[in-house]
Amino acid sequence: MGQTSDAGHTVYTFCRICEARCGLAVSVANGEVVQIAPDKQNPHSWRDFCAKGREAGRLLRHDRRILSPMRRVGDRYVEATWDEAIADISLRLRRVLDEYGPDAIGAYWGNPNGWAESNHLARDAFLDAIGTTQRYNSASLDNNSALYVCNEMYGTSRLFLIPDVDRARCMLLVGTNPAVSAFNWACSVPGGWSRVRAAQADGADLIVVDPRRTKTAAAADTHVVVRPGQDWAFLLGLVKVVVSEGMFDVTDSDDAEGFAEIVQLAADADLQHLSAVCDVPVDTIEDVARRFAGSPTGFCFTATGVAHHTTGTVAEWLGHVLNVITGRLDRPGGRYQQRSFVDPAPFQARLKRAPKRPSRVRGLPPLNGTHSMAEIAGEISTPGPGQLRAMIIHAGNPVNTGPSGADLDRSLEQLDLLVAVDFLQRESHRHADWLIPAPHWLERDDLLLSFAASSDEPFVQYGPSAVPPPPGVRPEWQFFIDLGLAMKVPLFGRRGANTVIRLSRGVARLTGLRSLAFHPRWYTRLLLRAGRTLSWNDIVSRPHGYVWAERRYGVLRDHLAARGRRIVLAPPPLMSRTRELLAQPLPSAPVEFPFVLINKREKNLMNSWLSDIDGLHRRPGGEVEMNPVDAAELDVADGDLVRVTSSSGAISMPVSVTDAVARRVVTIGHGWGSRVFDPYGRERPVVVGSDRNLLVSNVDLDPLSQIPALNSTHVNVTKVQADVG
Repeated sequence: MGQTSDAGHTVYTFCRICEARCGLAVSVANGEVVQIAPDKQNPHSWRDFCAKGREAGRLLRHDRRILSPMRRVGDRYVEATWDEAIADISLRLRRVLDEYGPDAIGAYWGNPNGWAESNHLARDAFLDAIGTTQRYNSASLDNNSALYVCNEMYGTSRLFLIPDVDRARCMLLVGTNPAVSAFNWACSVPGGWSRVRAAQADGADLIVVDPRRTKTAAAADTHVVVRPGQDWAFLLGLVKVVVSEGMFDVTDSDDAEGFAEIVQLAADADLQHLSAVCDVPVDTIEDVARRFAGSPTGFCFTATGVAHHTTGTVAEWLGHVLNVITGRLDRPGGRYQQRSFVDPAPFQARLKRAPKRPSRVRGLPPLNGTHSMAEIAGEISTPGPGQLRAMIIHAGNPVNTGPSGADLDRSLEQLDLLVAVDFLQRESHRHADWLIPAPHWLERDDLLLSFAASSDEPFVQYGPSAVPPPPGVRPEWQFFIDLGLAMKVPLFGRRGANTVIRLSRGVARLTGLRSLAFHPRWYTRLLLRAGRTLSWNDIVSRPHGYVWAERRYGVLRDHLAARGRRIVLAPPPLMSRTRELLAQPLPSAPVEFPFVLINKREKNLMNSWLSDIDGLHRRPGGEVEMNPVDAAELDVADGDLVRVTSSSGAISMPVSVTDAVARRVVTIGHGWGSRVFDPYGRERPVVVGSDRNLLVSNVDLDPLSQIPALNSTHVNVTKVQADVG
């Protein structure tokens, strides 16, 4: 911490909005954040500093912030004490638990939780204490496909296969736009887009596959315009060319198995058919395959644009297969696993009792410990044993972020108890019985052990809070621990845990030493000691963070848990799903829904949050992008209002005519349309834009990842006629 003036000081911490985790210098005066700037003394992670981090302090002073527990009384909320909140919520949850069983209680958490390990630990401790399998999170909206593929190929989902942008001579980017979103998706490459451009200027080949001409695609050496949802066919075409022309660099060996099955799959696939499926010419597929395989180094990188399809898991897998068979995995210039100073997986396995049973209504298996959020509405509305009757929504807004939000909203109203733990009362919280205030990340300490190996070099930083939370706001982890103690359920699913926590609090009160009371930091210290690489003092004594070791390649095998530490190239579920796709007829749009809806990244949004920060967005609310030929056929021009309709819903938005999208493709950005309520009921809700996810079905899912078709929903577009007279 360094002095900036007599009246203030600077706190060095990091941003908790996205994977970049930019180093910040936060100026504080009189207990308030007055400025946020990049910490240029940070040796690693400040280079993606953006307006999202710069303006983060605005939320601390939001005029609708929840500042104490609030209980619904009629159509409004009244402030309550924490003791009243814990007593009432625990009593009502206990009644549900005793009468209907553990699966009558559920929880959903959103992606702001990704950067708060103390909250993860305590929430899982509480859910394990209850014994519920009704657990849902935002991974089923974006990265379940990557988690699924890593589990099948490498035996663990805890892999961060980082693209080596500085050493790659060919970069194949599929469904990602790092020029806008930075080069981060479950990993961190600070300043990644600038580094890509520098490599490109030095002769590296940049190939971008995207149905939209994004800022990234516009800068590419080659932009491949692919049919939305059919990336898998393009990638399988690349694999076929690589195999048939002998450009591979792996066979069945001590490191990998299943190459023979990949060869057979490639032989059975017809390149002309794949070309027709993805709408990319055969000569383009062959050209890209030869450039990629012929380059001395390179990588294929797939991201959210690929995941948001019902075929996304197959496409994600084929991207990995392409990297493996061309010798681009765990080598310089490819994708590699970084070293970690700690391995939380064994301890998490002991503490966390993740659900393993299929879901009650649809019979879908859990993935990485949670079910698909597309199932929540049905689990609430379908009677029978295990019907959801009480739910906690933690730092999430599933009505806005997920599919068929109107269905979910109607279902949430049916619950016996809905508790929202968040900063503001958003769309998903409008039926809440209790609003529980949450601290902002600027009011919270964090050390991200689960992401210890996600940066492109061995880097660690402790993020202290910049300011304390308001007096009526407590850490979220404490809420979950207090709830478990009040319900008298065994936290962590372990007998004796409650006694230890109560005793530690008693000792802290008697001695006046607050540090003796249970805190999730105990878990952090335990992991650090087990890791035997860095100590707590090593980390906290370096306020700007530090690179603790040299980058090293060739450590992936140490992380593998599949079939004797071998990569499984051809997992049966993925092979079967691919053959199923190959047998399907060529894709075509329904007559009544002739357009395909795709997504786009907005620089100053993070998925569905930050749309509520005043002044952060130049054109808030979103728009429908449409090709000029399609617009002319509909007689619409820039700014005209259009109605977009699908089999699941309809919204109205202004149109933007652009040749950046192909014909019969429309683009609407994700993240708008959620209301922010005044919990006191004095003012009307504030809403900006329309929620495009109302158009997305909660039934049409990727059968493997269970991700909905957020990026390939068929829609119709009609002009909204102006009133006359």
